[in-house]
Amino acid sequence: MSTSVRVRAVRRCAGVVAAAIAATLVLATPASAHVEVGSEGARALAENVTLNFDAATESDAAGITKLEVFLPKGIAPADVTYGKGPAGWKLAPTDKGFTVSGPPVAVGTDVAVSVVVRQLPDAKSLVFKTLQTYDDGRVDRWIELEESSGGGHGHSAPVLKLQAAAPGAEPVAPTPSASPTPSASPTSATPSPSAPPATEPADAKPTASDQATATAEEDGSSSALPIGIAVAVLALAGGGLWWFLKSRRTGTA
Repeated sequence: MSTSVRVRAVRRCAGVVAAAIAATLVLATPASAHVEVGSEGARALAENVTLNFDAATESDAAGITKLEVFLPKGIAPADVTYGKGPAGWKLAPTDKGFTVSGPPVAVGTDVAVSVVVRQLPDAKSLVFKTLQTYDDGRVDRWIELEESSGGGHGHSAPVLKLQAAAPGAEPVAPTPSASPTPSASPTSATPSPSAPPATEPADAKPTASDQATATAEEDGSSSALPIGIAVAVLALAGGGLWWFLKSRRTGTA
């Protein structure tokens, strides 16, 4: 065998070995880790459905402390209640979903939690984007959609496939908000800043009708004095005339 032939054979063997090693490393990396969601026999519009989330660990140095799930359209945070999970973990609603968190699990340990949903929406599938947090601050983002990740695993978001709704199933009334903030009624007793005061200030100017009334009272009191004097004069004059006539009649007699 010539030297050039031997060199080509060695190169081919080296290439095969390198490819095998690379494939082994790819399979051995934690890229196969994932977060999945499942529910046995899940149907659209089904009520009180238990969803199971399984989060595989990707860290060999830290333990998982929290899963943050973003709910799909049709499920409100108030519609989700806690099922079960690691010891000491609790559920808390967020603006767009919920978190289940607690003390870190042992390093290398996967996490399984379950929640109960009041009713599933009328859909064929539901996407639950999830953030997975470790006690060293690392965050794995399982938020990619299958079409955006090229059909591979990558960091795909958990997807729940739903069967068709059962015959006669209908949406239930929405869950009332946990802490509604009532707005002020337009007919509230509190006056608006532009509204006139309920009582008139003490130094308010008199109206035209008030002035007219006061003037009439003053005119009445001013005219009463001369009328009284005239009446008194007439009374005195009448009394004097009566006395004069009486005295004449007496003298004549």
